[in-house]
Amino acid sequence: MIGRRSIYKSPAQLRSMVEPGLITAAALQAVRERVAPGVTTLELDAVAAEVIRSRGAESNFQLVRGYRHTVCASVNEQVVHGIPNDRPLEPGDILSIDAGAQYRGWNGDSAFTIVLPDPSRPELVAARERLSQATEQSLWAGIAALANARHIAEIGDAIQTSIEASGEDYGILRHYVGHGIGRKMHEAPSVFNYRVADLGPEVKPGLVLAIEPMVVAGSEATFVEDDDWTVSTVDGTDGSHWEHSVAVHDGGIWVLTAPDGGAAGLAPYGIVPTEIG
Repeated sequence: MIGRRSIYKSPAQLRSMVEPGLITAAALQAVRERVAPGVTTLELDAVAAEVIRSRGAESNFQLVRGYRHTVCASVNEQVVHGIPNDRPLEPGDILSIDAGAQYRGWNGDSAFTIVLPDPSRPELVAARERLSQATEQSLWAGIAALANARHIAEIGDAIQTSIEASGEDYGILRHYVGHGIGRKMHEAPSVFNYRVADLGPEVKPGLVLAIEPMVVAGSEATFVEDDDWTVSTVDGTDGSHWEHSVAVHDGGIWVLTAPDGGAAGLAPYGIVPTEIG
């Protein structure tokens, strides 16, 4: 019988995941700095590709069968897996960018959402900002829960609790979830963004998870567009996606795809991340 690979990494393997996380973070930061009205998502894709190549890594998105781009770029009612194109971004758009780097056989994966300014539509921008902020806050709530969790289901409980506390009638996607990450971008276990009865695997040193709440302003019902990739809301309401890759180790947790290890995001929860030794 062929043994199944453990979901827990050794200390040396965790150390090997630091650099791909930092490369992923650098690529996304470069993209964030270029987001502006009139810029296309294809241009943003090229920005991410250049950063990843310049650091001696490769896009792990391009290693997914049938996908040719470095990022996923999802605009407005598109929630995840949007394909970069030549449509110029417009004022007021809400844009989610997801990217990952593979470096020396190890992977990073992260995503952020940004709302483009539009002085002519302040109410629209404010509503989209609230959605993005609630989604990001739920991500950090989930990461904070991981720091003290016994089982990974506590992450989803924290994410859902955070979204409910926003006071908005947001939906959390059910068919798309977070995942383990390591030698492959997508590994076991699944990381649900909502409460589930199954407690899931035990949280202990060596666990590395990509936590990624995907939240929508209306109904959680989605469909895949004709390009066979883009996931959009059925009711046409906006989507937001935030993600970080996080390692659990002997000294605590470390957010691999945040340059500060997650210190700023975790500070409101009284949690101080610890570098991987």
